[in-house]
Amino acid sequence: MTARRLPLAADGVDPDLVPRKRLSSGASMPVVGLGTFGSDHVTAQEVGAAVSGAAEVGYRHFDCASVYGNEREIGVALADVQRSGVPREALFVTSKLWNDKHDEEDVISSCEKSLDDLGLDYLDLYLVHWPFPNHHATGCDVHARSSAARPYIHADYMKTWRAMERLVDMGLVRQIGTSNMTIPKLELLLRDASIAPVVNQMELHPHLQQTKLLRYVQEKGIVAVGYSPIGSPGRPERDRTPEDTVDIEDPVVLEIASKRTVHPAVVCLLWALGREHVVIPFSVKRRNYLANLQAAVAEPLSAAEMHALAGIDRNCRLIKGQVFLWREGQPWEDLWDLDGRISQ
Repeated sequence: MTARRLPLAADGVDPDLVPRKRLSSGASMPVVGLGTFGSDHVTAQEVGAAVSGAAEVGYRHFDCASVYGNEREIGVALADVQRSGVPREALFVTSKLWNDKHDEEDVISSCEKSLDDLGLDYLDLYLVHWPFPNHHATGCDVHARSSAARPYIHADYMKTWRAMERLVDMGLVRQIGTSNMTIPKLELLLRDASIAPVVNQMELHPHLQQTKLLRYVQEKGIVAVGYSPIGSPGRPERDRTPEDTVDIEDPVVLEIASKRTVHPAVVCLLWALGREHVVIPFSVKRRNYLANLQAAVAEPLSAAEMHALAGIDRNCRLIKGQVFLWREGQPWEDLWDLDGRISQ
């Protein structure tokens, strides 16, 4: 049985032609996956339908998370995909541990809940969603703060990570990784981990290139998975600030898109793939998720185009994470250790 037994749409992309990124574990993941964070404007049912439609056009990589509130609907879609002829081993499915499940005793049960919702026996990849155990109510204002919030405490994070490692030993997950980490935090984790993270998921798009962090993780053998790769135009209104910029409206992006007769979003994805990122763009619209996957097999950007895009970095972080702060009046920059030290 092969991954192509599921009849592909006439304009779909053969999954065997989508490049894959080799992980330090020896496994590999398709370089384009379907993100499944529906924000505030897409229902869980719509996301489930998008997973089904994406599989029909050639997707085999799906990025999920318990906090997105749609893993059960995605599980129904994945079951249909497998019944249609795609074997489980042809799929690459990620989920993530949410902030209120960092306690050691909660890690395994949270993973098992995701597995049950997704209808899977194992996850290809399980991530610690944020390095902070600071929880907040779904849909809360960015000014909300948990009374129990605290800064990053490495000893506590390692307790969480040891439980993540046990998930690998138990066979519930094949690989583990991190998300929203910084270099100072990763240095401590790599020093102390028995199983190193195979990926770090991080915000990456032409207006937030994070070159230093990207180079660091790549030098450490960690694959960078870029979220918000086209600048997260569908992010919740509460996450928007007046200083935010729009990647797909950048003149350089628009010029390249015009010359190639593609949507500016495709240029952002081609830029990411040219920098060896894995990308997980989200859309429930067929024309969009199909175009995103087609970028994986399109002609790469030229060296001149890559150079031009390297010059438009605005250091514009769109997912700032304000709700995970631990002090009143604290700047969101403290979450990201910009001075090279872990903020306390």
